[in-house]
Order: sequence, then structure tokens, then C-alpha cells
Amino acid sequence: MTKTQKNQMVAYLTSEFANTSALIVCDYKGLAVRNLEALRSSARSLDIKVQVVKNTLAKISMQNAEYPDLDLKDTNIFIWGQDQIALSKLVAKFAQDNKDKFVPKVGCFDKEKVDADHIIAVSKLPSKEELIGMLLSVWTAPARYFVTGLDNLKKQKEQE
Repeated sequence: MTKTQKNQMVAYLTSEFANTSALIVCDYKGLAVRNLEALRSSARSLDIKVQVVKNTLAKISMQNAEYPDLDLKDTNIFIWGQDQIALSKLVAKFAQDNKDKFVPKVGCFDKEKVDADHIIAVSKLPSKEELIGMLLSVWTAPARYFVTGLDNLKKQKEQE
């Protein structure tokens, strides 16, 4: 990579990292290329970006985007997006399917450093759509119970 390409990569990553709310760094040592392509494919449908970046370029980009120091070592793949729960679910599922070859190391949610346990815990939360469905169910419950009560009252009056 030439110096110009490195500068372009740092500028691109800085803008990407600055405009995202969730970033996860994972170890992918020993993972087959077809598995990485499967990860990229599933991430693309969720509007999540996946990229292998040299640690020095990533460190510079993260400093420029005002992220905390993540102590990057060894082989790292960077996965980022706007939805923390969807990102965590993707990483946790992929890590479960590829044990010992794909391991979440560390991440940043809203530019706050989080560990792998936190990422796994967030992956177990319901998605935004599921939460909205739960909320709507709670909101409509009183009306449903009222209508059911009226219906039961009507049936009781008809039987008398």
C-alpha cells in the first residue's frame, strides 16, 4: 500500500467510524474465505460494514474519530453499523457458528468501550421491531380486554 492509499484509507475509516454508533473488533484467525464472504453477505443485508484493516491504520482512524484506545493486537476484522443490537446479534451468531476461529474481542457502543461479554449480552436483547411489537401489544391490551368483556356480557345476556 502506498502512502497515498493509506491516507485515503484513514480518511475513509475516520468518516465511517465517526458516523456510526456501534463498532466491534473480532479475531478471525483461521477462518476460511468462504466464511468471511458469508459474514459480509449477511452483514450487507443489515446495512453493516465488514472490513479487515491494518491495526496501525485502524488505530489512527479511531483516534481521529475520537474513539477510546482498544489496544489492537493480532489479526482483527472490524464490523460496524448504526444498530447496536443487530450488529451484536450478527457477531454473536457468526461466532457461535465458527467457534474458535471467530471471536469477538472488544467494541465501542456510542464511543464507549465494551467487552465481549457486553456484546453477547446485547445480542440477547429483542430487536427494535420486536420491542415495538411488544409495546403495541401492551398499548392495545386494555381495548382488547374491554371488547372481550362486552362480548362476554352480550353472550351472557343472550343466554338469559
